[in-house]
Amino acid sequence: MATDKGNSNSDRQRGDHPSRKAVLRGLGVIMPPLLTILIFAWVINMTHRYVLNPVTTGVRETLVWATADIRTEPGTVLPTAMIDGRMYHRVEKSKFVPQTVYNRVEANPGEPPPQTAKAVYRRYVELTYLRPYYAVPFFLAVFILVLYLLGKFMAAGIGRFFWGRFERGIHRLPLVRNVYSSVKQVSDFLFSESQIEYTRVVAVEYPRKGIWSMGLVTGESMLDIRSAANEPVLSVLMPTSPMPVTGFTITVRKSETIDLNITIDQAFQFIVSCGVVVPPQQLVDSG
Repeated sequence: MATDKGNSNSDRQRGDHPSRKAVLRGLGVIMPPLLTILIFAWVINMTHRYVLNPVTTGVRETLVWATADIRTEPGTVLPTAMIDGRMYHRVEKSKFVPQTVYNRVEANPGEPPPQTAKAVYRRYVELTYLRPYYAVPFFLAVFILVLYLLGKFMAAGIGRFFWGRFERGIHRLPLVRNVYSSVKQVSDFLFSESQIEYTRVVAVEYPRKGIWSMGLVTGESMLDIRSAANEPVLSVLMPTSPMPVTGFTITVRKSETIDLNITIDQAFQFIVSCGVVVPPQQLVDSG
C-alpha cells in the first residue's frame, strides 16, 4: 500500500495527473487551427492597415481633388443657392456643395459627421466610389496587375540592373541591411523559383559519431572531393530548427548516409516542430 501511495504521489509530482493530460491533449487539438486563424487574421489586419487604408486614402484624396465642386458665395446667407442653374447647399460659412452631393451624405453621414465642404466631398467619394464591395476587388486586381508588370520588368535586363543598384544601396545601410537580408532570405525561399532540387531525405552522423542529423540531398558534390574520398559523395543541406530556410551545406560519403522513408514535406514538418511532429511511418510501435 505504501508503495502504491508513493507511486501515486510520484506521478502527481511529475505532472502525470489525468486531468493535466486531458488539458494538454485539448491544447494539442485546438492550438493548430487557432494559431492558423490568428496568423491569417494578423496578415489580413496588417494588410488592411498598412496597404489598403493608405491606398484608399490616396485614391479618395485624388478623387476629391478631381471632382470636388465647391462654390464660394460670400453674400449668401440662405441654406441653399442657385448657382449656374444648379442647386447648391451651404455647408460652412460661404462654402456651397451641390444639393445632390449634400443629400447623399446627409442620408449616411458616418461618424463623425462632416463639418466642412471638403469633408462632405470625402464622404461622398467614399459612398459613391469606394464602397468595400467595389474597392477591394478593384484594388486586388490592380495589385495583381502591378505584380505581373513588376515581374516582367524584373525579368528584363534593365530591371535586374536597377534592382541590383537598389540592393547595393540597401547593403550600405548598417542596420537596414541586416533586417533586409533576413527578410529577403525568407521571401526568396517562399516565393522565388527555387534552383535547389531536393532529391531525397537522409540521416547523417553529424556533428559527430553517435549524433544523427537530418539532411536534404541536393547533388553529388564536387569531383575533387569524390576523388579524395575514393567513393561517391553527396552534397547535403543541413537545415536548422525551427527555421529550415537557414542552414549549411556539407559533403559526406554516400556510404555514411541513411536514406529515410519520408517525404520532403514531412522532413520540413519534423524540422519546424523541432522533432515533435514525426511522420506516421516512422513512429515507434508501442505495442
